[in-house]
Amino acid sequence: MKECLKFYINGEWVDPIEPKTLDVINPATEEPCAKISIGSSKDVDKAVAAAKKAFETYSQVSVEDRIALLAKILEVYQSRYGEIAEAITMEMGAPAKLSQMAQAAMGVAHLGTTIEILKNYKFEEQKGTTTLRKEPIGVCGFITPWNWPMNQIMCKVAPALAAGCTIVLKPSEEAPLDAYILADIFHQAGVPKGVFNLVNGDGPGVGAAISSHPDIDMVSFTGSTRAGILVAKAAADTVKRVAQELGGKSPNIILDDADLQKAVTGGVLGVMQNSGQSCNAPTRMLVPAGKHDEALKIAKAAAESVKVGDPNAEGTTMGPVVNEVQFNKIQALIQKGIDEGATLVTGGTGRPEGLNKGFYVRPTVFGNVTNDMT
Repeated sequence: MKECLKFYINGEWVDPIEPKTLDVINPATEEPCAKISIGSSKDVDKAVAAAKKAFETYSQVSVEDRIALLAKILEVYQSRYGEIAEAITMEMGAPAKLSQMAQAAMGVAHLGTTIEILKNYKFEEQKGTTTLRKEPIGVCGFITPWNWPMNQIMCKVAPALAAGCTIVLKPSEEAPLDAYILADIFHQAGVPKGVFNLVNGDGPGVGAAISSHPDIDMVSFTGSTRAGILVAKAAADTVKRVAQELGGKSPNIILDDADLQKAVTGGVLGVMQNSGQSCNAPTRMLVPAGKHDEALKIAKAAAESVKVGDPNAEGTTMGPVVNEVQFNKIQALIQKGIDEGATLVTGGTGRPEGLNKGFYVRPTVFGNVTNDMT
């Protein structure tokens, strides 16, 4: 079992101020795969102080030097690409192929795009007699989710580094291992001390401390609407800038002239790809009433083609959901759909046949769903 018990603060791996640990559970086995430390507001204070001090110098670094730093990070990231993909599969259950081709790949994509944009970005422009200048906002606090862990981390961190900001990151405690590797990548790439800081922890402990900290100038949060409300309220007293990407329920509207076979199949497989755990998973499919029954047949076939199982096994297209809480929530929602009278086309409650352990969900499709159903 991996032990990731230190935090990365001011360019060093340091012990938490108040030792407290949490097991990271592999959702495919329901067994601990790693142990992390859970931080407190004191650890956040330490990380923010380092970031605030580093901002004084890093904010003055030239664009050319920032580009060079991001390029070095990208180089080191690519050298440890396989390690990142393996960590994502272990911590949140994404099939190995998905982790390789999409989950880990998003880190490369965000870094590469940031570098290209930064090369030509105009931080200063003239508007008549007025000079408009864009400056780094300061210390940024980032709170990221578990469903696309590296994607959500890098789409915040890379632009912040490009702009000249410094960072305190709290990744999800459900999927913290890829962030741990990333901190080591930054260290290896020569990111200056205090520019990037990592504190593991939960929402009430570390997340709340980041959101309310008077020396954090901006907080960016991705997660549930419920938690987003708490973040915004906590940030209000210090009038910091807040950016949020919160929960939703993605409608997939298929028009009358669409290729029904292609559209329905693509929609169903799009839902199942990351075990339904994507903000853009098209979970609500709306089709013309006259094509409802035909669409159900296509959806049934598509769902039943999904191979659920060990995310490291060859051919697996859908792994487990991230944890027991999510598993139980999904089971309850499936049962609710049955109880409310929707037509269960395929799937249902319980694990898929042959899978007695792991947070595996049966690919499930309901038909004849009405707007008054949950």
